[in-house]
Amino acid sequence: MTLHPNRYATMPYRRCGSSGLLLPAISLGLWQGTGSYVEAGMSKEIVLTAFNAGITHFDLANNYGSPAGASETLFGTILKDLPRHELVISTKAGHLMWPGPHGQGGGRKHILDSCEQSLRRLGLDHVDIFYSHCMDPATPLEETLGALETLVRQGKAIYTGISKYPDPHFTRAVDIVSQRQWAPITIHQPYYNMLDRTIESTVLPTARREGVGVIAFSVLAQGILSGKYLEGIPGDSRIARGMGNGALSAERLAPAALEKVRKLASVATTRGQSLSQMAIAWVLRDPVVTSALTGASRPEQVLDSVRALENLVFSTEELARIDAILAG
Repeated sequence: MTLHPNRYATMPYRRCGSSGLLLPAISLGLWQGTGSYVEAGMSKEIVLTAFNAGITHFDLANNYGSPAGASETLFGTILKDLPRHELVISTKAGHLMWPGPHGQGGGRKHILDSCEQSLRRLGLDHVDIFYSHCMDPATPLEETLGALETLVRQGKAIYTGISKYPDPHFTRAVDIVSQRQWAPITIHQPYYNMLDRTIESTVLPTARREGVGVIAFSVLAQGILSGKYLEGIPGDSRIARGMGNGALSAERLAPAALEKVRKLASVATTRGQSLSQMAIAWVLRDPVVTSALTGASRPEQVLDSVRALENLVFSTEELARIDAILAG
């Protein structure tokens, strides 16, 4: 696949908080849909399709893939056909990665060793964003953040981020790096979608106040908000394939949730969008959200997600109707 010369013509780019980092409104994650869960050739086509659509940010973690690390290894081979300097590549550490007492967590050893391993798998000398993937209550927050500061000073990461940190831990993390004049927390990656609005009270206010960017993951609730489960479980779905690493389970397809999805789909129809497109647009309605992190198992899904950007405006009536459905 050739690289389109006009790939930056239509994708909007949003500033990540108060930093100089610009991210596409839609980013591509390699958690479940791509990586080792999809054949290598198809994964490459998905990534190149995304790049040609103006998606410059690709999000990974050390434990993505089967076995853990496989997604980074595969993406490292795809990178050879892309202009590295045009890309924003992120990865993370924190979840279980290898046996023994330092195979997970927020300790300095785990984070620094994890970064070294990720760079080797990716074939890079640095990533653009390195995240603490999750809170570690057993490790002082200062130690975790200090390890991220070390990676920036070593030139192995340009920006630092945190993922799944609720308040008050999020606020405290921002205060620590500010007081110690460490690399600022540039971005927070939380779980956020129409069916789970928790971060509206635990993350977004702090991000807005402190100038931290937000990139939301699971914006389609792992496919529930695509509408594909309204008539049962498709044979090619994540549930049917029994995908691991936090994949969607059938227990989450409760009748009450599916009824909300049906009603939301009717709102999307009046907007001239698919349900998945409206769900992405809804996450992006708040300017504090820098980017919506989406996955794909086919190139067509990437292009379908990008079409959400054709209608990002919600009327007061539409938002009220959506709120009523979600509260029901």
